[in-house]
Amino acid sequence: MFSVGEIVKATGGILVQGDFKGKICGISTDSRKSKPQEAFLALKGNNFNGHDFIEESLKSGISTLVLERLTGRLIPTDVAVIKVKDTTEALGDIARFQRQKFNLPVIAVTGSNGKTTTKDMTAWVLSSGAQVLKNEGTQNNQIGLPQTLIQLTEKDNFAVVEIGTNHFGEVDYLAKIAKPNIGLITNIGLSHLEFLYNLRGVLKEKLSLLDNLAKPAFAILNADDKLLKGIITQSNNRKHVFSYGIDEKSDFCASGIKLKNGKLEFKVGSKFNFALSTLGYYNAYNALGAISVGRIFGLSYPEISSRLATFKFPKGRLNLIEFKGLKFIDDTYNSNPFSLKAALSALNAVKCKGKKILVMGDMLELGKQKELLHRQIARSITNTCDFLLAVGGLTRLTAQAAEKIGFKSKNIFCCDNALQAKDFLFNKMSPKACDLILVKGSRSMKMEEIFSA
Repeated sequence: MFSVGEIVKATGGILVQGDFKGKICGISTDSRKSKPQEAFLALKGNNFNGHDFIEESLKSGISTLVLERLTGRLIPTDVAVIKVKDTTEALGDIARFQRQKFNLPVIAVTGSNGKTTTKDMTAWVLSSGAQVLKNEGTQNNQIGLPQTLIQLTEKDNFAVVEIGTNHFGEVDYLAKIAKPNIGLITNIGLSHLEFLYNLRGVLKEKLSLLDNLAKPAFAILNADDKLLKGIITQSNNRKHVFSYGIDEKSDFCASGIKLKNGKLEFKVGSKFNFALSTLGYYNAYNALGAISVGRIFGLSYPEISSRLATFKFPKGRLNLIEFKGLKFIDDTYNSNPFSLKAALSALNAVKCKGKKILVMGDMLELGKQKELLHRQIARSITNTCDFLLAVGGLTRLTAQAAEKIGFKSKNIFCCDNALQAKDFLFNKMSPKACDLILVKGSRSMKMEEIFSA
């Protein structure tokens, strides 16, 4: 895949030992998974240092080491050693080098909510008759995105990548690596406020994706998002900006959205029917993003509809499941005010003969507004649920606010973590088979532990 010389050129590194013509079949950042003839790139993080695992990587038969510092260890002479200033930046440099080798469309998706599902839907639509490379799961940061692009080969027809952020400058950095031709922004919401501060900060960060688009440089924006709508209106080059939404003025417009028999149904263009296996109304927006990309590349509405009908939603995203004889809506992947309201809307839409229970974990990375936002969400909960099981310190504020506005105190329970919540839910609350339970919380709250064996 690479020569040693190409890695030196891409990273601006120094070849300490070895041959520029040496061959490298891949890049590994995990010594436990390194393979023969790969290069081991020693990343450094807050809780690990890849330089401590050089000996382990050598045992796997690697051909090259990419290091920030020479460790003094005796390295076999047949192993090339490349010294770089920063191994994380070197990983990005190698990915940029690999991306530039191939003249294929790259679609990048970012936004506060729905970007992973939109990315997966888009890749699924395009992969009908084509080979598509995409990030696996949510590998959308300065490690995951480069690791994805390094895997590009001449067999790939498209690359669909998700770009995440929680600090200013990250979208810009990742977009400069991916060099996307199409940039899709799902929405601008209250997420990662700890470092992005407010909605304007989130907007500024997300819009840097559009500043880095390569020709033909198409932008696809959610016209129903107030901040993005302003960007669409202000665009001086309208032919390069496509919009989607429920607004009739959008280029790709959904109408007649409804839940029927556990499926989300809607129309696009007044006559094309779509059905998704999901409980979430907002997945109509995610689908519209994928539909927009599909249409740009010439796929017909019936082709896209047929493809999306077989799309399987990722685990932990509004999945209706059964566990221990009870019915759950598993939305444990992550949480913020927007996605929690969407999940509550799904809970409200699903009929059940028993009670509706919310097991709510803290919403994290909300910065200075975290306490206010946890109190404000209480009204949406009281209008939807019969019982609230609050998990974590911040959700106690939600519980207190709910009680103040009339939620019965006997129906409110609090605990510290997901495992405590699991024990309390099954052994003390003792829900019935006719009840419906929504489980949701931020990633770090590990709310999926409620479903552990």
